[in-house]
Amino acid sequence: MENSKVVLNTLNKFLKGQYMGIHAYEHYIEKLEDLSIKNQFQEIQQDHKQHALLVAERIQNLGGTPVDSEGLIGSVQGYISQMMIPDSVQGIIDNARKGESYYGIDLSEELVRGDLDAESRKLIENILDKDRQHVKLLESFLQ
Repeated sequence: MENSKVVLNTLNKFLKGQYMGIHAYEHYIEKLEDLSIKNQFQEIQQDHKQHALLVAERIQNLGGTPVDSEGLIGSVQGYISQMMIPDSVQGIIDNARKGESYYGIDLSEELVRGDLDAESRKLIENILDKDRQHVKLLESFLQ
């Protein structure tokens, strides 16, 4: 039972991160005027929304209750980040790339290390693989 609580807690922390990503992309999309880049950012945001649904479903299947937001701390961080979004397209892309890379992948890998059952681990690994694709796409825009 205790291990189940650890898994649920870890998945909910990961889910909060997905909500932070969704909201970050919302702010990027609001600032972008280039329709091509805006469309790509909307697709990345849709991926994060889909990932949030999958993680929430996994939490429910394990008997837990999924969080429905990034939480108070995540909300405050999001507000501060919103104020610091660059005005240039290249700055926005680089900001998104750094967020995907550091928050989306690095911190998430650290968060879930050793605290998940096999099925949850596979789900999270698939999500992180998609996040790595996002980073590569964003890097391609910067070249």
